[in-house]
Amino acid sequence: MTQAGRQGSPRNGSGRGGNERNSSQRNPAQGGSFSGGSRGGAGKRASGFGGDRPHRAPKPREERFIDPDLAGDQQGRGAEAARGAKPSSRKPAARKPGAGKAPGTPGALKPKPRTGAPGAAASRAFGSERFGQNLGPVRKPARKKGPRGNVPQSELHDADGVRLQKVMASAGVASRRVCEEMIAEGRVEVDGQVVTELGVRVDPKTAVIHVDGLRIQLDENLVYMVFNKPKGVVSTMEDPEGRPCISDFLKNNKNTGERLFHVGKLDVATEGLLLLTNDGELANRLTHPSYEVPKTYLVQVRGPFPQGVGAQLKAGVELEDGFASVDSFRLVDSTPGHVLIEVVLHSGKNRIVRRLFDAVGFPVQRLVRVKVGPIGLGDQRQGSIRNLGKQEVGHLLASVGL
Repeated sequence: MTQAGRQGSPRNGSGRGGNERNSSQRNPAQGGSFSGGSRGGAGKRASGFGGDRPHRAPKPREERFIDPDLAGDQQGRGAEAARGAKPSSRKPAARKPGAGKAPGTPGALKPKPRTGAPGAAASRAFGSERFGQNLGPVRKPARKKGPRGNVPQSELHDADGVRLQKVMASAGVASRRVCEEMIAEGRVEVDGQVVTELGVRVDPKTAVIHVDGLRIQLDENLVYMVFNKPKGVVSTMEDPEGRPCISDFLKNNKNTGERLFHVGKLDVATEGLLLLTNDGELANRLTHPSYEVPKTYLVQVRGPFPQGVGAQLKAGVELEDGFASVDSFRLVDSTPGHVLIEVVLHSGKNRIVRRLFDAVGFPVQRLVRVKVGPIGLGDQRQGSIRNLGKQEVGHLLASVGL
């Protein structure tokens, strides 16, 4: 290529367009910089200083706010993009409502409980107890609206007593540290008053302590047991006729020497749950009509069972000693010739279930009591006796206001 051709090419700027571009860059009056004047370093140095203009320090770069909760997620997505992987369609946890709020503040996400974590079950009253059935929280009756009298906790303090958390731990509620947390959270009542001070001392012999509505039984001499009575056993401790009775099943029990009461009675042909205890106050309340403790029975009668009979039993049937009714009626199972029914009632009249079904024309073929108040038989073997767990005792006492 000729010299003229090289001078006119746009690459070396000797053509028309190049001259105009260079002339504009070299004119300081138009505000241009000396960026294209020479090939050497002078041009680069001139471009850095900006001609005759005074030097101005560059503005500090404003850092973009980075949410720490989003940083890890964005970094992970950037790594996936660099590898060519498709971004995950999973919704990040930080985008959920309340994700950016501190734990414990209104609207913040609740942390998921760790299953199997040490002490997770112990935060509940008698949560670590493996004996007896777990009946859940106590259903306390609704409190009447009105001012509640606050008793100073100094009046509940007994200087010669034992620290409240130690009494609770000795009763098997939880560890002493967890008991202290329960007190601080206002979950403990002493003599009907909520206690939140850790220094309160009480007398274990006289104090009435509730945790989450559960009564703590501090008297170790009191016994509470469940007996699954078989058919043909008399509901007495002794029988002058020599028939099998309750004491025959207590011979191998460690509480043989205790004087026990059987709560209620079951006739000879009826099977199922009998409560045995030496707590006289509890036995009286469980059998008193005013407390209306529900009792659940499974009734087997001949089938088929026509519709409307259950409604008749719930409405009430006239017996020789007055009207009687069931609280609930439910058909459990039906086979050719037999029907299994569950009824719940609180009446303690003699042979009340058999008389009710006789009155509607369906004599009872088999009768089993499976539950008294909150206590149920479960899978307890017939003829066996078991001690109630402390949580079960608390529910039983709460059902009659103790």
